[in-house]
Amino acid sequence: MPQLNDSIRYLKGVGEQRAKCYEKLGVDTICSLLRFFPRAYTDFSEITPVMECVPGSVCCVRGKIFKKQGEQRIRKGLSLFKVYVTDGEGDLTITIFNNRFAFDALQMGREYCFRGRIQGNFLRKEMNSPEFIDPERVSPIRAVYHLTEGLSNNLISGHVKKALELWGDCLEDALPDTVRQKEGLCHQRFAVENIHFPQTKNALEVAKYRLVFEELLTLQLGLGLLKEQHREETGVLIQNPDVSEFEQALPFSLTDGQKQAIADGLKDFTSGVPMNRLVQGDVGSGKTMVACGLAFCMAKNGFQTAVMAPTEILALQHYRTFSEILGPMGISCTLLTGSMTVKQKRECKEQIADGQASVVIGTHALIQDTVSFAGLGLVVTDEQHRFGVNQRKKLAEKGERPHRLVMSATPIPRTLALMIYGDLDLSVIKEAPKGRQPIDTFLIDGKKRQRAYGFIRDHIVRGLQAYIVCPLIEEGESEAFSVTEYAEKLKGSVLSGVRTGVLHGKMKPVQKEKVMSQFQRGELDLLVSTTVVEVGVDVPNAVIMMIENAELFGLSQLHQLRGRVGRGTEKSYCILVSDHGNEQTRERLKIMTKSSDGFYISEQDLKQRGPGDFFGARQHGLPQLKIANMVEDMDTLRKTQRWAKRILMQDPALEFPEHAGLRREVEDLFEHGTQENG
Repeated sequence: MPQLNDSIRYLKGVGEQRAKCYEKLGVDTICSLLRFFPRAYTDFSEITPVMECVPGSVCCVRGKIFKKQGEQRIRKGLSLFKVYVTDGEGDLTITIFNNRFAFDALQMGREYCFRGRIQGNFLRKEMNSPEFIDPERVSPIRAVYHLTEGLSNNLISGHVKKALELWGDCLEDALPDTVRQKEGLCHQRFAVENIHFPQTKNALEVAKYRLVFEELLTLQLGLGLLKEQHREETGVLIQNPDVSEFEQALPFSLTDGQKQAIADGLKDFTSGVPMNRLVQGDVGSGKTMVACGLAFCMAKNGFQTAVMAPTEILALQHYRTFSEILGPMGISCTLLTGSMTVKQKRECKEQIADGQASVVIGTHALIQDTVSFAGLGLVVTDEQHRFGVNQRKKLAEKGERPHRLVMSATPIPRTLALMIYGDLDLSVIKEAPKGRQPIDTFLIDGKKRQRAYGFIRDHIVRGLQAYIVCPLIEEGESEAFSVTEYAEKLKGSVLSGVRTGVLHGKMKPVQKEKVMSQFQRGELDLLVSTTVVEVGVDVPNAVIMMIENAELFGLSQLHQLRGRVGRGTEKSYCILVSDHGNEQTRERLKIMTKSSDGFYISEQDLKQRGPGDFFGARQHGLPQLKIANMVEDMDTLRKTQRWAKRILMQDPALEFPEHAGLRREVEDLFEHGTQENG
């Protein structure tokens, strides 16, 4: 009997080799093939008469073939075929390059739909190598899939069709009838068939809405269930949530945003259930001070705080900050990292176990089995997307359901963040701390690169430092090569002789830490790097961030990179280099020169390029959505959030028979859709 979890290799026409190709696309079962939704559609339904086709525009023409002209060899390796088409009022010449198969498929006297860019002039119109279909045999709206080597669009389409024929009856409706009927949603079978093979535009819209609704409802239910898991009683009850002593002892005033975030945390401490809060703030908004304030409260009430950072250098940075702030207040801080000696680790673990260390800062070393806390009350993780869900969970399990605080420097509009981080409560720090330097941002083309180098050299001569970031190139070793090659080229420029370090993703963690430490200590003047420099390292003496091929980065990423400078007392600059001639691209980059508000920039980023990896599992540990779009489908997102609350209120564990399908969907999305990030 057919099952949706049957391996795709058993589908006729797939086999072992093609199954391996499908695996690269994340498709391994019949179910995942049917949920391998098209990325776009080619629409042959909007026909333009030949006489009305404007040269330079993309048109779809329906016409009958009245003449075919055989192969003409232009030169070695290039041949062309001509086909002449009429729609009764105007004629169109079709040219096909190097494709006898396509030429032979077109039959004299038959009607076809051709879609492509119109060439020629108003008297004589042509189309080169267009897409075409036989409208009598094929749906006018054709699915376009993500491809990999060994799989074509037609091949995938054929496999999906065969899977629907043989396994279509296995598709069950996960949505309860009440939800489906009240929202006017089509059945699952209709939705899957028409997302792959839409008969009309309306059928496609109906199918897409149903699938988007189901996916977002599944996401909201999953996040709701996660939130409920944290609602059990906590063993960490705070009797005195007062931090006035902490605020008075600081050598500076906290911003309103910082005060509010601390107040939110203190309220959580007295609620009786574990805090699970995200503190979200722009680069340099002072999120660490919020963690310091809450750690102070924990220490004064006899509990410990664990702060986990993704790298040793960031852990050391946090250790210095916490020690400088909390040390004078009588609160002991300790550091635990992998590179410490056996003796140092042993002494540190003893201090943690007997409660001498009130605040423990470290890397992944904190989650080792040999580390035990006397009374862990608060777990702080820096840059949430750097840790997998299981790592954060393992650290929390070292206490009696301790409170959790996550700090993220990825600005996301508040309404959207509330939806995305459905399992976390949210505090947002909008303003930057007093004294933060504004960063002047410039957009230049390659012709001004040498002047930019001169500008960098002038600052290095004054004892300051700079970054140059190259785009991340993922193919093989080329990422490392591109950065090292760039650093080599600098030897022939005005930056020759400058103490230059190189940093890229192919280096071992120890090598990265060494280079970054040298830069932090001022032993290097210039750091040529890929985006691995993006997260959290504080070098107040670095005042220039130059970013090559800036058009290859999203605005939010550019903003994060820019935040590496402007951390000291000197004036700071960001130089975006791009030779991209597209006006739209340049306008997008100009947003960076006009605004330093990360929340505004993220809104523009989302509007212009969509969420993409912005909300992908790699960044936030969330399930990867297959069809819903967090920006375009906001109204549906709000609807599904209301439905999720209603369903979970009636059935907190999704145990009712009518919710069995939804529970399966939730388990599938959260088990297979997330990626661990260690």
